[in-house]
Amino acid sequence: MEDISDRIAAMSESETLVMSQKSRELQAKGIDVINLSVGEPDFATPDHIKEAAKKAIDENYSHYTPVPGYPQLRKLIAEKLKRENDLSYSFDQIVVSNGAKHSLMNAIFALVNPGNEVIVPAPYWVSYLEMIKLAEGKSVVINTFGDSDYKITATQLEAVITPATKVLMLNSPCNPSGSVYSHKEYASLVEILKKYPNIWVISDEIYEYINFEGQHCSIANFPEMKDRTVIINGVSKGFAMTGWRMGFMAAPKHIAKSCEKLQGQQTSGSCSISQMAAIAAYSGGLEEPVKMREAFHRRRDLILKLIKEIDGIKVNTPPGAFYIFPDISHYLGKKFNGNPIENADQLAMYLLEEGHVASVSGGAFGSPDNIRFSYATSDEKIIEAMKRVKIALNNLK
Repeated sequence: MEDISDRIAAMSESETLVMSQKSRELQAKGIDVINLSVGEPDFATPDHIKEAAKKAIDENYSHYTPVPGYPQLRKLIAEKLKRENDLSYSFDQIVVSNGAKHSLMNAIFALVNPGNEVIVPAPYWVSYLEMIKLAEGKSVVINTFGDSDYKITATQLEAVITPATKVLMLNSPCNPSGSVYSHKEYASLVEILKKYPNIWVISDEIYEYINFEGQHCSIANFPEMKDRTVIINGVSKGFAMTGWRMGFMAAPKHIAKSCEKLQGQQTSGSCSISQMAAIAAYSGGLEEPVKMREAFHRRRDLILKLIKEIDGIKVNTPPGAFYIFPDISHYLGKKFNGNPIENADQLAMYLLEEGHVASVSGGAFGSPDNIRFSYATSDEKIIEAMKRVKIALNNLK
C-alpha cells in the first residue's frame, strides 16, 4: 500500500509467530494440533517470582520507572554477572528493556550506521536480519552446516571481514540450532577479532541457563573483547518469564548511555511490576532454572531418539536451548498426492496441515534444508508429535 513507509514494507513477518498463528487457526476449527513451533518454556513462572509481582502491585509500584531500570535490579544483574560469569560490570553499564528482543534492537541501533556490515552466522534467529535492515545496515551471512555443528570457524569469519564490517552477531546457546560455542572455539574467533579492533560483538545469551554441557562461556570473558562486546540476556527463557517482557544488556558505559538515550525516546522505562518480579528472579537462586534445564535435557534425549527412527532425517545433538534442527533435505522433491514438496517452507506447512504438527521452516533461519522443532512441551506431546511426523513423512513418495 502506498501510504505504508518503505522501511515497514520491506520487512518480513516473524516466521515463528506466523506458524503459531496458523496453529491457533487450525485449533480454533477443532483440529488437534501439537505446536512445536513456539520458542518459550511451557513451565509456569516460579511462585516466588509471581508473589513478588503481587506484592509490588499491593505496594503501589505503579509509576514510571527509570529509563534504564530500577537501580536495585541493575545492581542485582551486575552481581549475577560477576558471580556466575566472572564478568565485572557497574550497575550503570546495565540497561533493562522490554525483553531481550528490545535490548537487541537498542544495541543494533546504537552501533550500526547506514551501510555498515553486520556478520550474521546462519542459522540465525529470525529477527536479526530484520533489525539490521531497519538500522539500514547490511547483513553478511556466513552459512554453517551440521558437520560443524552449525558454528562458524575463524577462517570463515576472516573471509567476510571488510573495511565496512562493524558488528559480529553471536548467539550461544543458539536458536534455532541449540549449538553452544566452547571457550576454545571462542578463542579462535578472538584471535581473528584482535586484528580488527573496530569490530563489535553483540552476544545474545538469552538461553544461558539452558546449557546441558556445563559452565556457560561468553566471548566477553576474553579480556581483549569485553570492551567491544554487548551482552544481551534476560529472564524469559531461564525463568519461564516470556510474557513479562524483561531483558537487559551489559555493555561499555558509552554504549549503555546511548541505548538509554534511545530507549528514553522510544519506550521509556520497562514495566515496574515486571522489574520487581525480575528482582525476585535474580535474588532467588537457581533452583527453579536448574529443574527446568533438567526437564529440557530429558526431553531433548527423548525427541532425538524418536526423530532418529525416521528414515532420511539427519540431526545433531544440540547441547543447549530447547530445539532440534534436523536436516530434512532427503524429503525435498518428494510428492504428496502428486504435489511436490520443493522446500522446507512447504514441508513445514505439509506437516501442519496433514500431520497436525507445527514446526518452523529452516528457511526462516537462513538454513533452507532444515526444520526447527521445539521440545518445550510435555513428553506425551513429543511422543505423539514425532509419531505424526513419521507417518506424514512416510506418506511422501
